[in-house]
Amino acid sequence: VLGDSMRTRRAYFEQLEERATRLEKEREAQAKVAVAAERARIARELHDVVAHNVSVMVVQADGAAYVLDSSPELAKQALDAISTTGRQALAEMRRLLGILRTGEPQDSEDYVPQPDVQQIGDLVEQVRNAGLTVDFRIEGTPRPLPSGVELTAYRIVQEALTNTRKHGGPDVGASVRLVYFDDGLGLLVEDDGRGAAHELYQDGGADGGGHGLIGMRERVGMVGGTLDAGPRPGGGFRISALLPLKPAH
Repeated sequence: VLGDSMRTRRAYFEQLEERATRLEKEREAQAKVAVAAERARIARELHDVVAHNVSVMVVQADGAAYVLDSSPELAKQALDAISTTGRQALAEMRRLLGILRTGEPQDSEDYVPQPDVQQIGDLVEQVRNAGLTVDFRIEGTPRPLPSGVELTAYRIVQEALTNTRKHGGPDVGASVRLVYFDDGLGLLVEDDGRGAAHELYQDGGADGGGHGLIGMRERVGMVGGTLDAGPRPGGGFRISALLPLKPAH
């Protein structure tokens, strides 16, 4: 009886040790998956920051070169805008790269808060200053949003306007609509340009050119929303999204 009891106790402790080892491995695997997912999110953030700000700077630089001789004052304004845009891009990139290095946001004046819906107006104004005509409207009653929805909405508008500048052609105009529904936030970004080539938005593009739209779909999917992108009837391009509203805590 004593021998059976000792064997039972040894088997019990062995099972406990095995279970503890298995749980530890599972926790390590979950932590690695979480880190990989966060780094992928930050990579998308870097893509958005670089693509948008470099696009604005290129447009401003082209404008400065065009008016340099005929209107030095306008050229100076364009150069000031390039400097401001570059500093904003560097500040946000430092924040994101700092998170990649340490895994956590750091306290520094070089680190800026995540963009939110209220900053979309500033984004539109920046794009207007770069020479793109944009009509911006908000419908419904603004309300607090979860931080993930705030960031997703901002990045969708940013990427959509960047694509308009890239593919819209000359003299293109755009419109941005934010609509607060009872159960969701609607986004509609349209332009009247020539639109993107079919391969750039169908399934993300075989040539990899649709990574911006792929990133949009991933962002929208992460907050449980829906997104539709494609040519607009009558010409141009349209991106529409519906992001669910949940109580902000």
